[in-house]
Amino acid sequence: MTPLIQVDKLCKYFRTFQRREGVWGSIKDLFHREYQTIKAVDQVSFSIQAGERVGYIGANGAGKSTTIKMLTGILTPTSGTATVGGLSPSRDREQYVRGIGVVFGQRTQLWWDLAVVESFRLLAKIYGVSPAEYTARIEQFDDVLGIGEFLHIPVRKLSLGQKMRCELAAALLHSPRLLFLDEPTIGLDVVAKNAIREFLLTINREHGVTLLLTTHDLRDIEELCERVIIIHRGRLLFDGPLGELHARLGGRVRLHFTLTHSADAARLQALDLPAVTWTDVRPGVVGAEFSREEVSRVDVIKAALGAASVDDVAMEEVSIEEIVHDIFQTGDGQAGGAGETTNAPA
Repeated sequence: MTPLIQVDKLCKYFRTFQRREGVWGSIKDLFHREYQTIKAVDQVSFSIQAGERVGYIGANGAGKSTTIKMLTGILTPTSGTATVGGLSPSRDREQYVRGIGVVFGQRTQLWWDLAVVESFRLLAKIYGVSPAEYTARIEQFDDVLGIGEFLHIPVRKLSLGQKMRCELAAALLHSPRLLFLDEPTIGLDVVAKNAIREFLLTINREHGVTLLLTTHDLRDIEELCERVIIIHRGRLLFDGPLGELHARLGGRVRLHFTLTHSADAARLQALDLPAVTWTDVRPGVVGAEFSREEVSRVDVIKAALGAASVDDVAMEEVSIEEIVHDIFQTGDGQAGGAGETTNAPA
């Protein structure tokens, strides 16, 4: 089966001017400038089939957004190729954008001072959506996202959660087959996040919309994605099913116990539990880190409750940065030499 997205040795390099400090440095820069070549994306290759739900993750500055910008046609690759449905995002831009939707969590495609419905009507005109199709899709979005109650409210007066639901509706108004999502749940509360995740799963399941998601929220990955691609310093480190990623990480769990009495911290740290590492998180809070494959979370909590007076137990998610670090340290990826920069004279 021909992949929907085909990326082959994709590269994007940026050449930046390195300014020297001070007056003499500025004078030197007039005659001899030093430049740095930053390899934002370096020899990245992957393919995605239609209907897949893929998480594209990495630490800040890893190259995620740069890749998405090339796949949406905003940036032109330095070298390599990227095609979506046989089209080049940068060369076939006008035809290409009719088949994709894009949602950036920190940017908007809605007009700030207009009512939401006016933005929708303008987008429908731009994409050539017929009145009948427009009406049917707005009704569908209202059923799933509940946007009907604020269609006539200016975008600037919406809450972040309301605005994000409208952003999703706007991105899907022309029925794209591929949806790019860059931090779609950033800053949202738990209720809003759950509503958006449910909606994305629905459009994938019922309409076959392919999802490519970048996020720092591991819960988004857990609940939305069946496959994960990890990028680090511009190079691909991991590409495989979510279950395989969990297996490589060993199913790490981190619990935080808030104690009634700070003096009980020593009792927890003295517990003889195999494969559990106890740490002082802050005064009155003790952390326990372990692999769920070696010890049960329930057993750890029972042991802690039996040894100390506990006011609260919270589970902390492992950060994207830690995941990338662990995979990089094991040498599972192709990261050798990634992200290096080179200096060149003017």
